[in-house]
Order: sequence, then structure tokens, then C-alpha cells
Amino acid sequence: MEINGCSAADFLVYHVQAAWTRTSHRLALASGLAATVTITHLLKAGDGIVCMDDVYGGTNRYFQRIAGEIGLDVSFADCTKPEVLKAALKANTKLVWIETPSNPMMKVVDIQACADLVHEQDKGIVVVVDNTFMSAYFQRPLALGADICMYSATKYMNGHSDVVMGLVSVNRDDLYERLKFLQNALGCVPSPFDCFLCNRGLKTLHLRMERHFKNGMAAAKFLEANPMVERVIFPGLPSHPQYEVMRKQCTGCPGMISFYIKGKLEQASTFLKNLKLFAIAESLGGYESLAEHPAIMTHASVPQNERKVLGISDTLIRLSVGLEDEADIVEDLKQALAAADPKIK
Repeated sequence: MEINGCSAADFLVYHVQAAWTRTSHRLALASGLAATVTITHLLKAGDGIVCMDDVYGGTNRYFQRIAGEIGLDVSFADCTKPEVLKAALKANTKLVWIETPSNPMMKVVDIQACADLVHEQDKGIVVVVDNTFMSAYFQRPLALGADICMYSATKYMNGHSDVVMGLVSVNRDDLYERLKFLQNALGCVPSPFDCFLCNRGLKTLHLRMERHFKNGMAAAKFLEANPMVERVIFPGLPSHPQYEVMRKQCTGCPGMISFYIKGKLEQASTFLKNLKLFAIAESLGGYESLAEHPAIMTHASVPQNERKVLGISDTLIRLSVGLEDEADIVEDLKQALAAADPKIK
């Protein structure tokens, strides 16, 4: 399929560049994980990867159970702490994978500080930022020193919950040529129709992200003030441990909120079962509000001992706040929390 003499994928990435990323080179791929696989194929057996400790469950699963079994040396580190990242770098480290905000604990990494630290250690190490949560509208990692920026465009970049796609952007000619070859050699290309749909979604990205931010902030403030909630993790709140980092490198926040409900698994389950406006689903970043239980759903593949260290407990709930009416969103959270009696032990 061609549009104005170019392929659908080329047409899509042209508009990504023109509208949001302002980068030299872009690639559209079949999914976010296809983008991850393509980037990882820049390495060879024996090379090392340092990955953010809290990441999308599929990323964790791929690095631990696939990349780690084909000769890549994979380790995980809390990249919110530069000293921890520095200690994790080895002589064989060739790639550092940062996800910010992280999934599901919403950790915010100082991209510039990490990129400077890594490149000072070795300019040949490639710093990758998974920018799925912030989208190209709220955060631009390449301007902060990253070598590669990737997205699961399935989420905010498309925004309509009807496409599975990945996007990659780079400014370096050498990286682009290698990734372009891998995209073709691995067959990680998206369909023309998915490119058409994602291009449609990009046209409203700015409008959608502003509404997600507004609704997300309202929901986060409500949850933080509710006696049935133990703790709210939302980068837009001053209570977030990396709030100042978020303000420095981002222009807003998406509708992603994680929070701990008081009680046990029973209370979390009751809350989820009583939601009416929020749908129970693993995805995020679409027009509709979604809720999920990370320990049972998106991060079930993460070993239990690792979930415990990260804080992914039975009472952790993740929300993707959508574009519905703000009052309706808050009311749904209110009634579901009321149904989950915190006095039940």
C-alpha cells in the first residue's frame, strides 16, 4: 500500500517526526515488543544489557527468559539512583534500557543524568528510553541524551485501542541504518492498515494527552485524599519521590496511576469487581478508562520474589485514566472504594 508515493510505514513515521518527535530517523514496527527485539538484535552473544528494574512485564519476560538464554548478559538496576546504575555497568555493557515512568511503579528516571553517566563511562553504550507512558507529546528522550527512543504505539500514540504497533526514533545515522536492516531482516513490519489507523490517532495526540493529564490529576488527588487508599503513585503529585525530575524533563503527565488499597487481595478484588466505568483490562493509553491488578495480570510473569522487592503486592492497582467526564471517573472510583470495605481483614 502506498500513500502519496511512499509506503504506509514511511508515511506514518514522517508524520510522527513532523508532528512530535523532531528526530532525524524513524521506524514503524509490528509491536512494542517487536521494537524491543529489533533493538536488542544490535547486540551479539556475550554483550551486556542493564535494564531498569521496574519495566513492562513483557520487557522483563523477554530480557530474562529469551535474551538471557541466547548469550546476552542481562542485569536489572534501579536507574532512579545514578550510583546504582553506575555500579551495574560492566566492561561488556553495550545497552542500557530505561523505562520512565516505569510500569507499574511509576518511577521517574532522570534521562539526562543517566545518559551522561553512561556515555562518560563508554560512548559506545546505547541508551534506550521506553517512552510509552509519556508519549512524544510530554517527553522527548533524544533531546535529553538518549540514543534511541521507542514506544509501544499500541498505547497513547495510537490512542484508540485498535492497533498493535511499535515506533523507534533515532538521530544517529549509523544506528538508523542498522535498525532499518534489522527491521527488514527480522520481518518486524506493521501492516499498511495499522499504519493508517495510527496516523489517524497521532492527529489528536495533543488533545488526548492534555485530557488524560487533567483527568489523571483529578483521579490522583481524589485517591490521595480517600481514607481507603494507602498510597498513590502519580508523577504529577508533589508526593511522588521524583516529582521534581518529572517537572524538569516533562511537560505533563499521562493518565497512569498506581495505588495501594487498604486491606488485602480481597479488597483489591472487590474494588475491581465493582468498577462500572473503568473496564478491567491489561492495556493502557486508550480513550477508555481501564483498571488492572499487576501482580495477577500484566506482571504475573515477573518472579514473585522480584515483585515483592519492587512493591508489586496484592493490594497494588494500576489505572489508565481515559477521556470520559472527570466527575464520572471520580464517582466510579468513589463507589468502588466504598464497596471494598477496608475494615475487612
